[in-house]
This record gives sequence, C-alpha cells and structure tokens, in this order.
Amino acid sequence: MLKNITLILLLLLCTSTTTEAQKYQNVNANSGEAINKNVEHFFRGQHTNNWAVLVCTSRFWFNYRHIANVLGFYRTVKRLGIPDSQIILMLADDMACNPRNSYAGSIFNNENHRLNLYGDNIEVDYRGYEVNVENFIRVLTGRHEPEVARSKRLLTDEKSNILIFLTGHGGDEFLKFQDNEEISSYDLSDAFKQMWEKKRYNEILFMVDTCQANTLYKRFDSPNILAIGSSRQGENSYSHHSDQELGLAVIDRFTYYTLDYFENVDPHNVTLLQLFSSYSPQKLNSHSEYRFDLFKRKLDQVPVTDFFGSVMRADITPPIPDASVVPPTKNENNNELTFVISEKPITIDTKETGSNLLPMFNNNFLTAFIAFFVFFLILSFTTTPASPKK
Repeated sequence: MLKNITLILLLLLCTSTTTEAQKYQNVNANSGEAINKNVEHFFRGQHTNNWAVLVCTSRFWFNYRHIANVLGFYRTVKRLGIPDSQIILMLADDMACNPRNSYAGSIFNNENHRLNLYGDNIEVDYRGYEVNVENFIRVLTGRHEPEVARSKRLLTDEKSNILIFLTGHGGDEFLKFQDNEEISSYDLSDAFKQMWEKKRYNEILFMVDTCQANTLYKRFDSPNILAIGSSRQGENSYSHHSDQELGLAVIDRFTYYTLDYFENVDPHNVTLLQLFSSYSPQKLNSHSEYRFDLFKRKLDQVPVTDFFGSVMRADITPPIPDASVVPPTKNENNNELTFVISEKPITIDTKETGSNLLPMFNNNFLTAFIAFFVFFLILSFTTTPASPKK
C-alpha cells in the first residue's frame, strides 16, 4: 500500500515539474514576441539625427531676397531643435554688411523690420566665393581636403535625415551659382547616388525655390528622396513683397508661405502632406509640385519635424503579459544576458553563465516535495526489520 502511495506521489511530482517547465517556456515565448513587437513599434522611425544644408547661390544687392530666404529657413530649423553643429549654412554674399544696406548688420524678410534674421547667433559655414558648385558637391559627398574643418563637413550616417534647401536663379534643369557657374539636375542626381552608396543618409527632403524649380529633381533616382519645387517648367518663381526703405524685394513667395505656415501651426502635430497641400497657385503665382515616388513612407504619416526639427519620437508601449524572466541569451563574451520584464523600462543584467531553473521551484513543487519526503520517512520506519528476540 505504501509503495503504491509513493509511486503516485512520484508521478504527481514529475507531472507538476513538467507542467511548470511548459508554462515557463510558453510565457517566455509570448514575452519574446511582445518584446519584439514593442521594439519594432518603438523604432519604426529609422532616423536618429537631423541635419540641414541651406544654400543661397546668388550674390549682388538686388538678390537680397535670396539671402533672406535661406536665413528664414535657418531660423526655423534652429527654433525647432536642429543645432548649429548640424546645419551647413552657405551664403554667397554678405548683405548685412553691404554699403547699400541702411540697416547695417541686419537682414529682414518683412517690411515691418521686427525680426533681424542675421542676429548675433548666426554661424555661416561658407560665404562669398566659397559658395560654389565644387564645395557644395563636396559637402554632400564628404569628399573634403584634409584641412577642411569639421564644422564645414556634413557628418551624417545611414540614420540621418537631411533637409536640403536651395534658392537662387535657375532655369530648365539647372541652378546658377554666383552668376558664374551652374549645377544641373544630373550633378545633383549623381551626388545623391554617391551619398546613398556611402550610407550618408536615411532620408532626404529636397526643397528648391527658383524659376522652373521642379525640373531640378527630374533626374533623381536614388532611394528615400522626397523633392518639392516652387514652380513648373517654364514658370517663374516670384517675390512676395518689397521694402520701400531698402528699395527691393525681401522674400520670395514660396519661402514666405512656408515660413508663415510654421509660424501659425504646432509643427509637432503637422505632417509633410499638410505642409505641401498649403501651397496654392493663387498664393505662389506658380505651381509647386512634389515628387514622392522614391520615398517609402506615406506623406500623411511623416511629421514635418522629421526634417525641420530634431524631435525624437517616443511611443507608449502596451502592457506586457505576466512574466518576470525572458529566456537567457549569450553575448559575444559568452556572458548570459537576462531580461527582466515589468511595466517599467526593460533592464538588462549581465551574469555569469549558469542554469536558471528558479521559475520551476514554486509553491506546487515545494508542496509535492515535502509530501514525498514525509511519506518516504513513514515508509522507511514501517519497513525497518524487527529486532531479534533474545
């Protein structure tokens, strides 16, 4: 009888241990799936840093508005979080110090003169004759001479989103630099192709405000490039208004309505599609068009701060099913990594290699073990041989 009871207890003990091991494996499998989904959800935005390349290609006093265009973009991206260390600013002329400027040391893009775009905190990386086609291509491709300072380099990687804004005088598939040379749509396409092969960007937003601007992105064929221009082929890009005191136009229409849009919305809750939809032929006197066939994401799901700002997205992950331990894995040093899961952020503890069987030693296991031990003692006492009679 006692032997039968002992066998039953042993069977219950084995069943309990097997069941707990299965639960442990199932929970760990479910937890692993939950972690993978949460990690994928959190990192759905592929970029980790933002850069801006802002270029005015025009010189001479009557092109004042082109300098103001670039400085307006410069102020906006800095206000939205991109630091000067990640902005390449190229100004072909120094309008602030031009003898014709009645407001010495200042540049305005509005006739009310409320906002000085030049200011005290501007950092110009390339100015005057440094702004040429060769240096612009070198900035994009990273092919600099050794003596070029780091502050003049575009130090991007495969996780970088880049805003590129060009303004000046252009025509059918070209943009003039300094009224002396031109960059063509083929040159730009080749530069972007090199950037992609060298893993210098994740995504590019290419914006250009010039006559016949939409023709400049016609030859692009590299992935993850979104492009928009201020005017179609055969159309001009017009200025918005003039300053009577300065005696010239102070900003172009495409740039004016872009900057005005950012001043009147919460940029953290606006998508690129909403921005692009705000341009109308009635406002611009031209047709702004964008090209998105090379771009992977849907424009209504891309925040403008993915290019105009430096705001990292944080997602709230759903609760993880009850579990305390994920199956251990080994790193390159042959150390075991144990992931502790809770409602709080995941922590990672590194321990020396060893088996982790603690989840099986729960209340059911201990109860069965104690019962087995008690009956084993009873069985031992009952089967002790009797003492020989004297």
